[in-house]
Amino acid sequence: MIMNKKIELLAPAGSIEKMKYAFAYGADAVYFGVPDFSLRVRINKFSEQDILEAVAYAHKLKKKIYVTLNIYAHNQHLGKVEKHLRFLKNIKIDGIIASDPGIINLVKKYLPKVDIHLSTQANATNFEVVKFWKNLGVKRIILAREVTLKEIEEIGKKVKGIELEYFVHGAMCMSYSGRCILSKWMNGKSANLGDCTQPCRWGFSTNYELNTNVRIKEKEEIKKMTIIDSKKRYEVELEEDRHGTYFFNSYDMNLISHMEDLVKAGISSMKIEGRAKSVYYVAVVTRAYRKVLDAILNKKDSKEIKKIILEQKKELDNLVHRGYSTGFLLGNEPAHNFSGKLFGAKVEFVGETRGVEGKLNIMKIHNAVLRQDKIEAITPEKNIALKIKKIFNDQKKEIDEAHGGHEKLYYFEFDKVLPEGSLIRRTAFTFSFRKKK
Repeated sequence: MIMNKKIELLAPAGSIEKMKYAFAYGADAVYFGVPDFSLRVRINKFSEQDILEAVAYAHKLKKKIYVTLNIYAHNQHLGKVEKHLRFLKNIKIDGIIASDPGIINLVKKYLPKVDIHLSTQANATNFEVVKFWKNLGVKRIILAREVTLKEIEEIGKKVKGIELEYFVHGAMCMSYSGRCILSKWMNGKSANLGDCTQPCRWGFSTNYELNTNVRIKEKEEIKKMTIIDSKKRYEVELEEDRHGTYFFNSYDMNLISHMEDLVKAGISSMKIEGRAKSVYYVAVVTRAYRKVLDAILNKKDSKEIKKIILEQKKELDNLVHRGYSTGFLLGNEPAHNFSGKLFGAKVEFVGETRGVEGKLNIMKIHNAVLRQDKIEAITPEKNIALKIKKIFNDQKKEIDEAHGGHEKLYYFEFDKVLPEGSLIRRTAFTFSFRKKK
């Protein structure tokens, strides 16, 4: 195993802004697509014009852009797909992520020189299927999340000359590598066409209008019942034990402690999930994995690597999450969050710096900030403790608090002037001192 080989850190981009943060905080490449074809219909701001801007920006930084085209297409989609590929033909993108063999054929037809990456939606779980796609000209396989570390090693040994990519962080799907029909079944919106409404995250409660039967199994009470979701959209018959009723809800994946194992196993690209997440999420997660990956590739000693992992695990723990697990990597069934409880949120993201004017930072505010709040800045290199000295509104009038939810910018005088692209967060223990409006 060659430790100094290039390992790519691949981050999500749901907008131009998120892409810029991903690159600033350490990503080597980003992935995105337009809503119609990219398995992200909602919370996706990319247009074809945005792709032009994104490619120019990324290549100026010597970074890479991968365009997602990974829906499972029906006949009515093919004309639009071909039109989109004709558009992409004139842009120097670095790869297409696809899962549908028909779409892969169209990519070969219209973009014969562009690398094809097989989406995780295609469920590549063994070395024979990796050989199959390699023989068809696929450059990279994004392995199914269900593949274990031992299986990754075996695939790497059995199939040479192909890149292997693996998800290291983000939401897990209750279905097989995301090929889920729940949303279509319950809500009429297909996850496989990018419009998942996430019914696996809904809370459910007993429909008391129907009978509830109780039986005993291995000294544990099991309720057999009909339940209905909290918005009374859909009824389901099931058995419930002491864990509760979030019966589809998976923990989130977090493999930051196993990155060295993945490098040794032959992974070429480590992928972060989260195109629908905030700029803060993208920045914090990308930075965490960047710092650990750099320590591994720069051959830091094991003690130093462990120290960096512990530091960055704390950063990831501060994010709102469903609980973390190692997914299928270690050969276990991934944990499920039966309670529906969210974790983290020990700090709150409140704003981002948009520039500098003298001693003032120009700020975009996302959540309310009071002058007496205790805050810190997140930068690509480190966290910086801050004190708010003064706050001014867009008219340069001094005020005591700033609020989000609009496009107006604020001017903050901190005890330090921050570089553009810094993110501001407030520590949780100051929340109780907030003024009531």
